[in-house]
Parts: sequence; structure tokens; C-alpha cells
Amino acid sequence: MNALKDLLARFGRTVTAYAGDEALMQAGISAAANVIVADGEVAGDEFETALVGLRANPIIEKGYDLLMLEEALYEAIARARTRAGRVENLRRVAAIAGRPMEQRQDAFLVAADVADHEGVSEIEDKALTEIAAALIVDKAELMQTAIAQPTPTPSSV
Repeated sequence: MNALKDLLARFGRTVTAYAGDEALMQAGISAAANVIVADGEVAGDEFETALVGLRANPIIEKGYDLLMLEEALYEAIARARTRAGRVENLRRVAAIAGRPMEQRQDAFLVAADVADHEGVSEIEDKALTEIAAALIVDKAELMQTAIAQPTPTPSSV
């Protein structure tokens, strides 16, 4: 019975990967955008790091091409320039709060990698706290994970 359940779960993930998982993609994009805009500057390196992090997720990588992700990230960054837009981004992040822990952690870690480019500033840390609360994940534990691993750079991918 467990083997059948496992097989069905894997099949479901495969179908989702090829069909695209809009909520998962929007959560990662929106989390990254809130961090990118937090310090008032939109750095190209942060944008590229967000795309690299998103494409590391097999479901997102198979379901969305680079152009689609770039467009969604530009839209999320535009939203993040206003308070109402940042709240909307947090709603998109919170939309996956009922998902498996791995998916929630992945969305948070994309934002953490973006924040960690030149060291996490106080305002980026605040954005990460809001994102962690929306995803119901342990920020401190995940930030240790982010520190333990080197932050991917666009040239290393």
C-alpha cells in the first residue's frame, strides 16, 4: 500500500512539474521581490540570484522557462515598491503555507540567498522575518542553512 501511495505521489509531482505550479512559483518570486526591494535598490546580482534559486527547484524549472520567470519577477518587484504591493506579495507567499515543509523552505531560501548578497541588512532581515512568518518556517534554522552553503552566483550556474 505504501509503495502505491509513493508511486502516486511521485506521479502527481511529475505532472505538477510539467504543468507548472503557479502558487509555488509566485511564492518564490514574491518572497525574492520583497527582499530585493527592501533596501530601496534593485541590484542586478540580486535579480539573477533569485532566478538561479527559483530554477534550482525542479518543479519550477520544468514548468517555467527563464523568460516567464523574469517577467513574473519584474511584476513582483513592481508590486513590492508600495506597501500594498508588499502585502500582496506576502499573500502570494502565504498561499503555500499549507504545502509540504520542503516547498515552504525552498521559497524562503530563495529570498535568503537574495538577502545574503552583501550581508543581510536590517531591513532585509525584517523582510525575511515577515516571509518566514507567512510560510510558517523557522527563519533562524534556515538562515544557518543558508550560511552553511555558498550563495549561488549567476556565473556559477
